[in-house]
Amino acid sequence: MKKLTTKIAIALLAAAAGQAQAQTPVWPDVKTEMKPGARWWWMGSAVDSVSLAYNLGEYAKAGMGSVEITPIYGVQKNEKNDIDYLSDRWMNMYKYTVEQNAKNGILTDMNNGTGWPFGGPTTSIEDAACRLLISEYKAEGRKINLNIEVSDAKQKPYAKIERVMAFSADGKNRLDITANVDANGVLNWKAPKKGEWRIIAAFCGKTLQKVKRAAPGGEGYVINHFSKDGVARYLKRFDDAFAKSNASFPHNFFNDSYEVYGADWTTGLFDEFEKHRGYKLEMYLPEFLDEKRGDTTARIISDYRETLAELLHKNFTQQWTDWAHSHGSLTRNQAHGSPGNLIDLYATVDVPECEGFGLSDFGIKGLRKDSLTRKNDSDMSMLKYASSAAHITGKTFTSSETFTWLTEHFRTSLSQCKPDLDLMFVSGVNHIFFHGTTYTPKDEAWPGWKFYASVDMSPTNSIWKAAPDFFTYITRCQSFLQMGKPDNDFLLYLPIYDLWHEQEGRLMMFDIHKMDKYAPRFIKAVNQISNAGYDVDYISDNFIKTATCKNGRIVTSGGASYKALVVPGARLMPEAVIAKLAALAKEGATIVFLDRYPEDVPGNSNVEARRADFQKYLAEIKNCNNVLYGTDYDATLAKTNVTPEKMRKDLGLSCIRRSNNDGYHYFISALTDKDTEGWIPLGVKAQSVVAYNPMNGKAGKIQTRQNNGQTEVYLQLASGESIILKTYTNKDAEADVYPVYEATGNEVKIDDEWYFQFVESIPEVVNAPAKVKLGSWTELNAEQVKNTMATARYTIDVDVDKQGEEYLLSLGDVRESAKITINGKLVGTLWALPYSCYIGEYLQKGKNTLEIEVTNLPANRIAEMDRQGIQWRKFKDINVAKLNYKKGTYAHWPAVESGLLGPVTIKEMKTIR
Repeated sequence: MKKLTTKIAIALLAAAAGQAQAQTPVWPDVKTEMKPGARWWWMGSAVDSVSLAYNLGEYAKAGMGSVEITPIYGVQKNEKNDIDYLSDRWMNMYKYTVEQNAKNGILTDMNNGTGWPFGGPTTSIEDAACRLLISEYKAEGRKINLNIEVSDAKQKPYAKIERVMAFSADGKNRLDITANVDANGVLNWKAPKKGEWRIIAAFCGKTLQKVKRAAPGGEGYVINHFSKDGVARYLKRFDDAFAKSNASFPHNFFNDSYEVYGADWTTGLFDEFEKHRGYKLEMYLPEFLDEKRGDTTARIISDYRETLAELLHKNFTQQWTDWAHSHGSLTRNQAHGSPGNLIDLYATVDVPECEGFGLSDFGIKGLRKDSLTRKNDSDMSMLKYASSAAHITGKTFTSSETFTWLTEHFRTSLSQCKPDLDLMFVSGVNHIFFHGTTYTPKDEAWPGWKFYASVDMSPTNSIWKAAPDFFTYITRCQSFLQMGKPDNDFLLYLPIYDLWHEQEGRLMMFDIHKMDKYAPRFIKAVNQISNAGYDVDYISDNFIKTATCKNGRIVTSGGASYKALVVPGARLMPEAVIAKLAALAKEGATIVFLDRYPEDVPGNSNVEARRADFQKYLAEIKNCNNVLYGTDYDATLAKTNVTPEKMRKDLGLSCIRRSNNDGYHYFISALTDKDTEGWIPLGVKAQSVVAYNPMNGKAGKIQTRQNNGQTEVYLQLASGESIILKTYTNKDAEADVYPVYEATGNEVKIDDEWYFQFVESIPEVVNAPAKVKLGSWTELNAEQVKNTMATARYTIDVDVDKQGEEYLLSLGDVRESAKITINGKLVGTLWALPYSCYIGEYLQKGKNTLEIEVTNLPANRIAEMDRQGIQWRKFKDINVAKLNYKKGTYAHWPAVESGLLGPVTIKEMKTIR
């Protein structure tokens, strides 16, 4: 037994003398939406009532609050159990799910399709996604006879002529000769003069894209999202299915990221373009098709991109949301990937949803790194599109598709998940949806049914052992992040017209994997403003037009209030928008131009007249006292007199701030390689501050002081840790003290042998030693020890001459979660760095029995199954692919370290604040 002998007198804080009248702060009451949700893959929709009840019961016990039904491809040789999507049988299973969820306190969401994007058997070729096809001809003379057709044989059955245009060699004559083409596609045209003519025929063809990863009954063409009638016909399938079954509609209907490939056209786009832009696109086809991309071409393509954005917004996103509302449901939507203004599209739905894709590396001390990872393509600048839209429209929730492909299947730990989870939170997400969990029949052999591209958040994964603690952390964080109102400092103008004008090609889709290419200047501005200590929400042109100024602050149509509007280096801006900025500035709003003033109007319609208006309003802007300009971000933003968050600027901490009735509250995460301890200035003034620890649920008042006009709090945060602070502007919070400790220097490093036993192991470990030194159990001399998915118990007696105020147990390196029991009392489960907790209340004077149950990842077990040739990959379509989307086994994986690696210490602590 190890013995801790140095005695320390207990030092009491003066503030603690009055604690009899204080109280433990109360966390917000838990609502269902505060709990995490998950995309729930129904493979082949081969579900049954017994297993549905079992799966949902397990989710509820762990603390999940929502499931989103998304049917996908099925399981090989299981066709007899497949259920066609929206069939009578499918709707009965859906109804049973809703009933079970009601019993379990779980909300039911539903994808408006199978796989992705929307589409299926009721989508006719007429309603399928469209693409522009061009055929060109050269003709001379006055009498011209041509067969007008598409060259692609696959398109000939579907392509329909939209326009046939004739352009003279000098470009002066531009004629619409569509009426001269007969029903057989033959052009008979008498040119007005001799000479060479360029004939351009524009066809509306089809992408022929089918629904990706479709479930039975969901196969078919992808819909034309730009078509009002086509979208309405698609949604009618759901009207019919729900009416026939008399089923209740889901809480949310869901739409995944826009992955409609090559859909750059729709029937009637020429007419829509003229209606929206005020001139005929067909008259400018030579410029529109010019790959050299001069200024005129760029302006026309910008207009084309804007028109597509408006059609997508009105005919799909708005129509879909209105349809859901007519049935008492809400919409959750991932707008990213679409050819539209992301802010406007996200703002149209009830719950905007962003997406993380890969693993971020913040350099957190001690965090295990895996060679098989995927870099996260969604940094804060990408995640904030969804939350910005929610904030400026006054919507409560921003959700996220969370943990898409952090590492290879079976290798992701919860400790790896936490930093990217916290990144979501500081970016404005407050309604986490895992990607995802797969329905598995109750009696299915391990590993059960699996979807390829996600962190498997299901009961068959060994990380599920710590799921209740992990889910509780999320719930605690979201209880604050859903409370109150956003309190970001600035609105940041999205220079969408610069993006539309500058990028090559025609179709421009804002997917998360290309934003660093599309918007590098904007991303740089976001990061520079954040590094200067400020937080922003993005705003689009449309929402600037509806903003107002009240008491010097800019108020959006959704009621959110900001201290200034920042324009980050935009070159192009509509005259109506700069006129609105001038008006806001005259009313007392602060407008900040960084890097440069706007220089010109976008688009190709009536440019000279619009430029004159633009220059008039630009002159007004420059002469306004409330307008700031500069290229030095720190110096220019400092002139706004907005207090930056120095924790972000100087200490590298990440945070988000919201307002509430008592003051403000912060979520703070140390997404940095440094520990933080000391006095931290806040960006808001406070009389008192209460700290809430979302990992262990402890809360209490922390020490504050006023220094140089700012409220400062004394904060301890280890690298990777997080904390919630609630400030009280005008009162002293009645709360117990949240103690701050430091080590006395008196500690024990428990480096003796521990009693060791596998509580459970699959495959079963045989002949494991009864006592071990700390280290990976894969190095033990025991049969199957390198191949097992297991939980092992480490037990040791420690002698404590208990005289200290508090004791800190640190486990060092844990692979991957640790359930701690002291003297038969459960302390809790540690699942993320730092693997440490205070244990003073559990210790007794003299001998103390310490038990630590450690659960590893399933990686070693699945690799051994592959080495044995066990065919667990039995899923259709892509099956279980690797990070690179290629097939292959895990047989080559070396054993992943498992167990309690240590070092384990117990440190005596004393209160310092």
